[in-house]
Order: sequence, then structure tokens, then C-alpha cells
Amino acid sequence: MGLLNVKLEIEYSGEQFAGWQFQPQQRTIQGELEKAVFKLTSKKVTIYGAGRTDAGVHALGQVANFHIDHKLPLEKYRDGLNFYLPDDILVRAVKAMPESFHARYDAIFRHYQYRIALARTVSGKKRRWEIDRAPDPALLDWAAELICGEHDFSAFCVVASQKENNRCLLFESHWRRHNEEYLYDITADRFLHTMIRSLVGLMIDLATGSVTKKQFQKIFSGGDHRDIRHVAPAHGLYLADVGY
Repeated sequence: MGLLNVKLEIEYSGEQFAGWQFQPQQRTIQGELEKAVFKLTSKKVTIYGAGRTDAGVHALGQVANFHIDHKLPLEKYRDGLNFYLPDDILVRAVKAMPESFHARYDAIFRHYQYRIALARTVSGKKRRWEIDRAPDPALLDWAAELICGEHDFSAFCVVASQKENNRCLLFESHWRRHNEEYLYDITADRFLHTMIRSLVGLMIDLATGSVTKKQFQKIFSGGDHRDIRHVAPAHGLYLADVGY
């Protein structure tokens, strides 16, 4: 059949994983997917993800790809992989792509959603950040609008992960209320390590009275991650969609 470049659309619950990227002796999304491909085809492959989600982060629309030389028809991959995958990972769709396609480097945007709730529940404990004090919606909107556009987000990236260029272009940044949840949607050309969780933590500090507007602006422009008091927990974050 020749070399096939297989694109996967994936959903997973990150609760029991050490993140996307393969780590020896750790349970990871990439590791489980590569094991499933091997069980299905007896071929060792490297799977490339569009977003390297951290431990505890979920995905509704992760995208990945791998190259394989095997006679298995394309339409057999989805059900075949799902047969071997654990219950907390699901391949939703497969598609053949040009040989040059790369899930990470060809992506033009990534859309994440962060979920917050006031009510405490057993089912939502590892699916959203449950807080005790209602945030001020007007302050959440002010902060979300302030950070939209192209900025240096060094203050929202852990120092060890900072690069020479920490500028990101935010296409979308807004909060909305849905039943008992506060949902934050953010879309950008790229994200830095812990960037979204640091942003959410600071916005909640602002909207609950722990930080003033002046302090928020100073931290935003200051570029020092040590000024971030709270980083929102990973289990409230979802990779919702990837655009090409």
C-alpha cells in the first residue's frame, strides 16, 4: 500500500496521564497511542501531537499524525485503535494526509477552553476548577479583552520553559456563563508552557478581589512568572480544537 500519513482526531481525559509526551515508566497519551498502533499493525511508529498537553489536561479535539507502511485499509484504523486503547482515550476520526503534513508544525491555531464552577460535585471534581467565591464578570471581561491580540506573555510562562521569543497572537479571549459554570475560551497561534493556567489564575485573582486592575496590568507587562500568585489546576483545561 506504500507509506501512509494518518491523521487522528482524538478525545481523552487527562486525569490518569502524565501528559501527552512520551515519558519512560509514565502513562502518557502518546505512549498509549503508539502501543495501540503496534498492537494493531506490529509496526513501531512515532505519533506527533498538535498540542503537548500537561498532566491532568483533557482534550476534546486533539490532532495527531503518524507515518506507516502497512496494508491495513485506512477505514480500519479508527475502530482498530479504539479496540486496543484504554477507555480514557478515544480516536474519533482518521484521515489520510499528504506525506508532508505534520500535526504540530502545520497548525495555525489552537483553541482551549477552561472550566470553572462554584458548585462542588463528585463528578466535576477532576473536570473543572471548583472555587468558593463568585468572580466579578465585568472584571473577567476586562482582563480577557486586555490580553487579546499580540503580546509578550513571558509573565505567564514558567522560567525554565521560556524561549527567546515569548510573543503569542491571541485571536480569541472571552468568558461566558453556562449554567453553574464559567467558561473561558482562548485561541492563539501558539501557547507557552502553563500560559493558559497562569492567565486564568491571575484573572480569577482579579475577579475575586485579590489583585487590582493596576496590579494585573503591571504583572502582564512585567514578564516575571514569579509575580503570578496562583496557577489554575490542570484538570479544568481542555484542548478543544486545532485549526489548519
